[in-house]
Amino acid sequence: MKITHAEIIVCSPTRNFVTLVVHTDEGIYGLGDATLNGREMAVVSYLQEHVIPCLTGKDPFNTEDTWQFLYKGAYWKRGPVTMTSIAAVDMALWDIKAKALNVPLYQLLGGKSREKVLVYCHANGTDPHHTLEEVEKHIEMGYKAIRVQSGIPGMRGTYGVAKKGEKYEPATPGLPQQYEWNTEKYLSFVPRLFEMIRNKIGEEILLLHDAHHRLTPIEAARLGRELEPYHLFWLEDPVSEELQESFRLLRRHTTTPIAVGEIFSSVFDCHLLITEQLIDYLRMTVLHGGGITHILKTAHLAEIYNVRTGFHGATDLSPVTMAASLHLDLSLHNFGIQEHMPHEPLVDEVFPHAYFFAGGYLYPGDAPGLGVDINRQLAGKYPYRPAYLPINRRDDGTMWNW
Repeated sequence: MKITHAEIIVCSPTRNFVTLVVHTDEGIYGLGDATLNGREMAVVSYLQEHVIPCLTGKDPFNTEDTWQFLYKGAYWKRGPVTMTSIAAVDMALWDIKAKALNVPLYQLLGGKSREKVLVYCHANGTDPHHTLEEVEKHIEMGYKAIRVQSGIPGMRGTYGVAKKGEKYEPATPGLPQQYEWNTEKYLSFVPRLFEMIRNKIGEEILLLHDAHHRLTPIEAARLGRELEPYHLFWLEDPVSEELQESFRLLRRHTTTPIAVGEIFSSVFDCHLLITEQLIDYLRMTVLHGGGITHILKTAHLAEIYNVRTGFHGATDLSPVTMAASLHLDLSLHNFGIQEHMPHEPLVDEVFPHAYFFAGGYLYPGDAPGLGVDINRQLAGKYPYRPAYLPINRRDDGTMWNW
């Protein structure tokens, strides 16, 4: 079997997605997600101009060699554009390999380590009362783990919360929108929010929270300690992750579990965090973390140090990535939890898939390969629309982490 050609499909069924389709001389094709939210066309150019021409004639079964070729052969290693492009190819090749063998992908990754994949949802409210309503609604839907975000009194716009109460989608058409930030108001509010939630729903439901890179290490340590009575499953992205050593200070001051990594692009972004056991959950996604080949190596390293996976699963990843994540989740021994933001129905029509949700868990299904396809005709009706992620400024105007 040889690769004959590859194509890129860019579509926007409610939001932008980039999909790589790799074709072979035996008629089997594989899909890879190549979406980099807010920078989609950078990946398209990288694939079209630099990657696809090198794939023709290669054996799609040689996933390891192809991965090394694309990583080492470019000389300019790592970075989100490069690693997203590599991941798209890698996913597509694993999809081809599993389809050719007529097995679901997880069978090539060691088989099942569990029967179902625990997921967490998002409960986002404009104020604490609305947030509690969203938590209770998701409990009724069967979720057993819920990420809680709420509008903060005295702040205009808050991460994770749509301005008018609709579904949250940060990327918007036009130039970047601006959010405002006040650390003191946030630190004062969040512990009181979780006290109220816990008092209302009890201890059975797992609760999570995302600080979204906005705190200094000592501020994050304070928050982690003040949240300890409410037994969070994790505190996500408490600080900006460029300086891995900063997690040492955080670890000394709180026992609240820490999750990081959705913006990581390789194991080199988190090796110190893993080997010093400074985190509890690694959020690096199969899409932006170099694909299945690289995620397997990173997850196996993490397993040695008692770090579990918690793959990013927001709607800025297409159902192709969600399927790949679920096959990994089912097979990896050190799986922790999977983020689940359901796509809009139109997205599911464009990307028909075998995976499904039931009773707080996701199941990848038993279709060969990833178990996802793309409806080219329907995708063609929704062309790409330029969109940006927001920016964030402190209330005095200083640029801050979004």
